[in-house]
Amino acid sequence: MRQIVINSTPQEARVALVEGTALLEVFIERTRAKGVAGNIYKGRVTRVLPGMQAAFVDIGLDKAGFLHASDYFGGSVPSSAEEDVEPGLQLASGNGSHKRPPIEEVLRKDNEVVVQVAKEPIGGKGARLTAQIALAGRALVYLPRAHEVGVSRRIESQRERDRLREIVAALRPETGGVIVRTSAEGLTKREIAADVRFLSRLWSRIATKAEAVGAPALLHYDMDLILRIMRDFFTTDVQRVVVDNARDHHRIVSFLETVMPRLASRVSLYEGMEPIFERFNLESQITRALQRIVRLKSGGYIAIDQTEALTAIDVNTGRYVGRSDPDETALDTNLEAIRAIVDQLRLRNIGGLIIIDFIDMQKAAHRRRVFDALGECLSKDKARTNILSISPLGLVEMTRKRMRESLPEILCSPCPACEGTGRVKAVQTLGYEILRLLKREALRNPEADRLAVSTRPDVARFLVETEKRGVEQLAREIGMVVDVHTRADLPRSRPFEIVAQKVSREEPSEARQLNERPRAGIRD
Repeated sequence: MRQIVINSTPQEARVALVEGTALLEVFIERTRAKGVAGNIYKGRVTRVLPGMQAAFVDIGLDKAGFLHASDYFGGSVPSSAEEDVEPGLQLASGNGSHKRPPIEEVLRKDNEVVVQVAKEPIGGKGARLTAQIALAGRALVYLPRAHEVGVSRRIESQRERDRLREIVAALRPETGGVIVRTSAEGLTKREIAADVRFLSRLWSRIATKAEAVGAPALLHYDMDLILRIMRDFFTTDVQRVVVDNARDHHRIVSFLETVMPRLASRVSLYEGMEPIFERFNLESQITRALQRIVRLKSGGYIAIDQTEALTAIDVNTGRYVGRSDPDETALDTNLEAIRAIVDQLRLRNIGGLIIIDFIDMQKAAHRRRVFDALGECLSKDKARTNILSISPLGLVEMTRKRMRESLPEILCSPCPACEGTGRVKAVQTLGYEILRLLKREALRNPEADRLAVSTRPDVARFLVETEKRGVEQLAREIGMVVDVHTRADLPRSRPFEIVAQKVSREEPSEARQLNERPRAGIRD
């Protein structure tokens, strides 16, 4: 049973796609950081880069958007269409010709241009922009600057494809191209006609507004997360939508009654006392999706490491002893890992360059079998993927299209102690660092009598026990008392403090006694 589970609060909306009890995908949109992908803006060119054949465009966000020549001139289906479309659909400005002028001849600083956000700003990068506008409806995507009709490859029946193509060819606007979405399968001519009218009127309003306002300006705001999910994911194979907010329940039903009334009855309001994501066992699955290790039922596991440049996925047998034949054991583990890998790519929304290190397989037939199984699993992924052949060492290079931040990027922040590396300094490393800094502080503060070190208990024990002689030797060398104190409340990002102190002869007797102790004294 496939369901959509929605948790909505004033602070954020979370939408989960669930198959049985398994979490397939989770989408999160926070009120303070709403996404901009799909929004249409009138922007102003701030800089043209001939060497990159690109331009930066101010659309009113914190960072200027990036517009590449391929996304300005067109010639292919824009990425914002988010559909796996058969080849042949050409954008009007491209005219199927590869001979286009350099971008600096058509775009100059301060030019105004209507663009759409194709990819959200990620990290320090601005939004990726396209001048090839795509307006998504329930059944269709309308491309005002294209021509001809494309049909989603995910509609497998040739009879249905021909039927839909014939309907859309008769209904589509005089200008512009149309993509028939997967969700159009089985829809009537009347339902498709409603989508055509809606998208045509929407583009007319956007074009009129673009003529009237100056740049930068927002021309069209795409739907919020909840309604976008209803539009893009609520298909006939989804048996139920459950939402825990009465207002959003009303919004969803009203929206569905307008665009797909047959499905409105499948939406229900959750009124249980237990939080909805806990009721459906989703919180624990989200937590596991943030972990590096993913366990396989056999006892093997995969390890997922994300860096700025790529994501590395390592397959290991772990506790799985398998068959007596090592080659068969490797094959079994690799095949089991494929399903987990594809599920995690989708759940974590991992995109960009991905390297999968399968367990070494000696037989070419085994490598082909693993490669074919990976391709079959990825064919069901809505995100576009490209896989290179598997190497003799079991390495697979692939790319996966990424439209938004990954789940760890949304829910996590870099570790302040390890600065995002995933590792922190060892106790021994910190201890020796403290000894070096004690010498430096003594040179900087020659008038001091004492250096007081406050550090974590494990580091303090290392200094007063394991390296006691080293501390005593350092104290004699610098001619100061070294005191080591434990501080359990110090964060890992600041694991120690060193303070240079001078004990005055006028201070109370306890302080004088401290100053008169042997120079090599250590206090814990």
